[in-house]
Amino acid sequence: MQRYILVTGGTKGIGRAVVELFAKEGFHIITCSRNENDLQKLKLDIEQAYTFSKVLYKTADLGDRKSLDGFIKYAQSLQLPIDVVVNNSGLFTPGKITEEDDEALPFMINTNLYSAYYISKAFAKDMIKRRSGHIFNMCSTASITPYINGGSYCISKYALYGMTKVLREETKEHNVKVTAILPGATLTASWEGVDLPPERFMKSEDVAKAIWGAFCMSENSVVEEILIRPQLGDL
Repeated sequence: MQRYILVTGGTKGIGRAVVELFAKEGFHIITCSRNENDLQKLKLDIEQAYTFSKVLYKTADLGDRKSLDGFIKYAQSLQLPIDVVVNNSGLFTPGKITEEDDEALPFMINTNLYSAYYISKAFAKDMIKRRSGHIFNMCSTASITPYINGGSYCISKYALYGMTKVLREETKEHNVKVTAILPGATLTASWEGVDLPPERFMKSEDVAKAIWGAFCMSENSVVEEILIRPQLGDL
């Protein structure tokens, strides 16, 4: 049986690790990124490493509603039964609420919340009809822990965490699972230039393994949220 996973932001960091792991397990991939070259390289790498896995993609900036709608329409046009959705796309811009530019909050909300909202809404409907499917939303420790200089990022991630809980309640009777992933500092592009040793961070692969483990649960069980932090604690 052919299985499909949709991962937003699948070319780097946690998204890339999720794509790698699910491709290894026999899934076909549907993904997006803002960079066409990165997507082409991802397709080449995955299809060479896992010859049974196909990568379908579209360039998209999910912080832009028109581009987001274009990706959703593309994925729906494939007419494939998507088994797993991982809403991974997101951006971090540091700043205090009292000092941020007025566009900081709309920017963070559009990118970190609305993209997951509209994608979940689009594909949950088919999962409900099929009584099968799993949606993972990439929240953050910033979804539950406010911190200085987190500003609009924290606000957007708190909102995403709340949305995930609501969606879980709406879909559970239809046998559709919803899981919030709350990772701490993970060694991705977001931390480039930081003067800290790599061992102080979590690995993207560990977050992917946690997602895979939650996905592999029986129909009787759901992991509602996964909180993962570096061994030595938050940065």
